[in-house]
Amino acid sequence: MSRYLIRDISEIHNRLIAQFALVEQMSDKATRALCDQRVELVDEVIRADADVDHNEVRIEEECLKLLALHQPVASDLRRIATVLKVNSDLERIADLACNVAERAQCVHQHAWFPIPDALPEMATRSMTMVKQALDSFVQSNMPLARQVIQMDARVDELNLLIIEEMRNLMKQDPALVEPALHCFSATRHIERIADHAENIAEDVIYLVDGAIVRHNHNDYFTRPSPTMGE
Repeated sequence: MSRYLIRDISEIHNRLIAQFALVEQMSDKATRALCDQRVELVDEVIRADADVDHNEVRIEEECLKLLALHQPVASDLRRIATVLKVNSDLERIADLACNVAERAQCVHQHAWFPIPDALPEMATRSMTMVKQALDSFVQSNMPLARQVIQMDARVDELNLLIIEEMRNLMKQDPALVEPALHCFSATRHIERIADHAENIAEDVIYLVDGAIVRHNHNDYFTRPSPTMGE
């Protein structure tokens, strides 16, 4: 690998880490706006989305430039391909965070609406998945990436519990239909954030091990867990 390619990949890597931090902050603020009634955070989340969009385009352009100029192979090509995929997932997480923030604003216009008991846990688990997906990428940590993937099942369970609770609320009191629908929508967006964190963890496994585990978790997880440095 030429020193120019090393330099350029390092620069793109650093830009992606900065994008990760920004998206993580947006997601955290959006879920706090929903669960803790921190409505003042909504505008901060929405304003940050323009920066994420700008960064996403710049990172993609730099990756495509590297592919054209250096024609990387093997692990270098895999890393650039991974950056492109992770970059796209981060942009989608940012969009979903904006959606959660907007729904939070609508929910809290109905001060009497009861926030589902399972929602804070679901939000916390989804945010943990985003953070650990970042850590697994930075550290090339496959065991941590596996943990992120395995956490998604609990988020899905909580999502179903909240949906059922929203259905029951709407049946019991028609006045709760509007805020319940907003909460239902926000919950779905949080579940999708977790899905994208899972995608990033899958990409980390591809980056480190060269294995495409999408749609094939069970078979892959029967293999012995690799340790760092292998």
